Amino acid sequence: MSKRNTQQNKAAARERLRAEREAQVKKDRTRKQLVVGVSVVAALAVVGGISYGVMQLNKPSAWDAAADAKNVTAPKNTSGKDGTTVVIGKSDAKKTLELYEDSRCPVCATFEQGVGETVTKDVDAGKYKVKYVGATFIDNVDNGEGSKNALSALGAALNVSPEAFMEYKAALYSAKFHPEESEDKFAKDSYLIEVADSVDALKGNKAFQKDVEDGTYDAWAMKMSDAFGKSGVEGTPTLKMDGKKVTTEGSDNAPMTAAEFTAAVDKALKA
Repeated sequence: MSKRNTQQNKAAARERLRAEREAQVKKDRTRKQLVVGVSVVAALAVVGGISYGVMQLNKPSAWDAAADAKNVTAPKNTSGKDGTTVVIGKSDAKKTLELYEDSRCPVCATFEQGVGETVTKDVDAGKYKVKYVGATFIDNVDNGEGSKNALSALGAALNVSPEAFMEYKAALYSAKFHPEESEDKFAKDSYLIEVADSVDALKGNKAFQKDVEDGTYDAWAMKMSDAFGKSGVEGTPTLKMDGKKVTTEGSDNAPMTAAEFTAAVDKALKA
């Protein structure tokens, strides 16, 4: 082989190596740009997702909007500002028993199951009137909606009649329908309507059902809850007459049996 051909071959080899290196550098540069581009898109997606999540967290809920509502639709059979005064009983009854309850409260359920029938009989007999004040604080503790939703549904029942309200309240607290405090079953409209079907005046009542599903009395429920918050009462069930708590003898707790309740109420009526 001539010296000239050897030099030409070496030059050609060097040229091929140079071309291959340039091609590899170009390929590496393209790959790097692609990786950076994908990373930027992914980062933007993460930032966008976080921003959306923050926006959603800061977005007022339907219940927040109800609480801030300027125009409140109050049920029939109510009085006072925003219809938050709910008094049931004969107008000539001289005394009024104030009853503070939260629909999800398990102790309220125990009270209603043990004493509710006696309360209804006393009210029907004109022994006293009942002023109902609904609370929703359990929702705040458990991050739920059941207390608020049940209170709104109670407003729908009250719009039908005071009797429907009392019967529906008893059904909500009954052993058959009242859930464990940790179960937010009252948050479901379908369950509230299922409970209502046990009450004659509400069974198949389309107007009542529509009010529950539409949240007609959501704002009213939040105003009622606000009234409870301003009452100074710290727990449920709480009973008061003439501004004084009605409790079991020798205790600071509400009476849980019919006998204890009657004794405590009779004492309060005489005071």
